[in-house]
Amino acid sequence: MNGLPLYERLLEQLKGCAEEEYAKFHSRLLKDDKLHVLGVRVPAMRKIAREYVADIDELLALPDDYYEVTFVKLQAAAYLPYPQFKERVDVLVSLIDNWAACDCFVPKCVKDNREDFYKYICAYLSRKEEFSQRFALTSLLHFYVCDAYMDDIYGCILRASTEMYYVHMAAAWLMAEIIIKDYALGVEYLSRGELDIKTHNKSIAKACESYRLTQEQKQYLKTLKR
Repeated sequence: MNGLPLYERLLEQLKGCAEEEYAKFHSRLLKDDKLHVLGVRVPAMRKIAREYVADIDELLALPDDYYEVTFVKLQAAAYLPYPQFKERVDVLVSLIDNWAACDCFVPKCVKDNREDFYKYICAYLSRKEEFSQRFALTSLLHFYVCDAYMDDIYGCILRASTEMYYVHMAAAWLMAEIIIKDYALGVEYLSRGELDIKTHNKSIAKACESYRLTQEQKQYLKTLKR
């Protein structure tokens, strides 16, 4: 690395990868005029983030003037070993302010530490912030959709504040994955009628988009719409 201060160096790298047309396209997807988007694609940001893992605390102290700077912070932290990641996770979750940064924030160290991290998920699901809850649900989606956690996941979906759009969409996405992973169990959950109508129906719609279900299964799911 050169001798530039860290923030200046990071901006230089990001701006060197920026694409004006992609910035316009991605800004439309993010649907948040408060975000300043340079237009750097995810693979390039992940590559840049790897260079800053050793400087994680200095990186986290940088201003969040650009969407990409925050994204790089989250990606660099996602490469940390679990003990180091856990120490910083509250700060990291507080940085999330859009769906793209949330959904791409997939700390692989959680996979081998699911039991311990589950308490963090429950804590974030109890917060009022939309993206804290979405992160809890996407973490379940990435790491917990397996037999041992199905009832826990379903309970988390019921607790989620689905009146918030991005929480609702994550809850439906997660519920759809349950249906796809264990169709009989997913149908049982749906049949209880405990989900709010909007999330119930969106879960069915998203499950029916999957190639992993048969046409017969999809047809039956559609009969469960409310």
